[in-house]
Amino acid sequence: MATLPFIQFEALGTPETGAAVLFVDKSLALSATGKALDEKSDGAIGRAIKAADFKGGFCKSVQILAPAGVALDRIILIGLGEETLSERDFADLGGAAIGAANGSKVIHVVAEADDKEMDAAKVSLIAMGMKLRAYDFDLYKTEKGKPKKAKEAAKVSILCADAKGAAKVWESDEVISDGTLLARDLVNEPANVLGPEEFAAKAKALEALGAEVEILEQADLEKLGMNALLGVAQGSVREPRVAIMKWMGGKKDEAPVVFVGKGVVFDTGGISIKPAGGMEDMKGDMGGAAAVTGLMHALSGRKAKVNAIGIIGLVENMPDGNAQRPGDIVTSMSGQTIEVINTDAEGRLVLADLLHYSKETFAPRFMIDLATLTGAVIVALGAHNAGIFSNSDDLCAQLSKSGATTGETVWRLPLAKEYDKMIDSKFADMKNTGGRWAGSITAAQFLKRFVGDVDWVHIDVAGTAMDAPKNEISQGWASGFGVRLLDRLVKDNYEG
Repeated sequence: MATLPFIQFEALGTPETGAAVLFVDKSLALSATGKALDEKSDGAIGRAIKAADFKGGFCKSVQILAPAGVALDRIILIGLGEETLSERDFADLGGAAIGAANGSKVIHVVAEADDKEMDAAKVSLIAMGMKLRAYDFDLYKTEKGKPKKAKEAAKVSILCADAKGAAKVWESDEVISDGTLLARDLVNEPANVLGPEEFAAKAKALEALGAEVEILEQADLEKLGMNALLGVAQGSVREPRVAIMKWMGGKKDEAPVVFVGKGVVFDTGGISIKPAGGMEDMKGDMGGAAAVTGLMHALSGRKAKVNAIGIIGLVENMPDGNAQRPGDIVTSMSGQTIEVINTDAEGRLVLADLLHYSKETFAPRFMIDLATLTGAVIVALGAHNAGIFSNSDDLCAQLSKSGATTGETVWRLPLAKEYDKMIDSKFADMKNTGGRWAGSITAAQFLKRFVGDVDWVHIDVAGTAMDAPKNEISQGWASGFGVRLLDRLVKDNYEG
């Protein structure tokens, strides 16, 4: 697995060994530490800025190798740009720093700019960005057939005005980072390694952080009448699981917030089988469940003052002689009947039973489901925003604000009775797809039939959870999208 940096916080000072990272804005004015290093190196920093025509653009960098007059291996300048920096921007700066310093075993990041100190929260975000950027899923790579030797972890010192304060904030931010990396690990794992049972075990491991975890097996699901979920799983030799993760850190009598995740560990499409090209990516069709698991890791680990429940439906969608057929009619846990038009529209069947179960069992303050549900949302929004659908304007506004803060952005798409008619069935209460047009909307309309009057948001992460564009804090295939977004939603709006 990836070798992540060891991060600590120290008082401001002048680095003497390894790599030194300095921040400069577009004025190119050096901080006090930068001026001291420039003087010690006989003006090497100033000369490098001119020689490289460095403009201080945001996250742009210039390197000075083995500068004379100091024992440093290199000095790295990272641009701050000229804009007011957001929280996501500070994380990006950390990502840019660890990327530029790649290969250095000792890294000193000077968290000041032109004598303007960065507060503890911003410094911790820089650390978060460094950790997220350093992640690399290399578990199955070998050296000539033998397991790769683990790389030596880089030692990172972030020099700042309030080292104790930054370390305190980092106690929480590091747990959130770990939750994001857990989600990435789950999405990256191949399906032959991570089936429903193995995924459930990963959820069960959250008990080490103080969460309560219950695993429902096939017989339990049959007893509950989760026939929509079971129908998806019936073509696989691997039995389904539902994992229920509880972190009850709020007031005893306070209704919980509930997060629901689609966990199709591999999706062939079933009898409505997918084309072979790109099918290997369907190991990531459990990105919603991965995000919910990572979120519950974050909330449990940082001891959030909230009652939160994460529930994930873990199934494999395979085409064998026992598989669900197009035209089959199943009775969901809610009692509503569903005509299965397309067995590749399976995630909504899993979520339907989970949403109804959550509504009836937990009486939640709200429910948010996450799912890699439709290719249609990628057609609509590309890979830079997740699509959201909701019956609550207030919850949508909170979620959008959290997205803007963290950089895990969302965009609201409509729900309306006109779309709802597209999933009416001749033979059952509804069908599981409305056809090609407005595919992400009709999928959300389907889910809406199972939430009742509970405030609810559906987040379609098909374009953002896997194979999303690389950025300063995510360089791999799986992004862990949703963990930081939902942790921030809870932190800002629902913690007592």
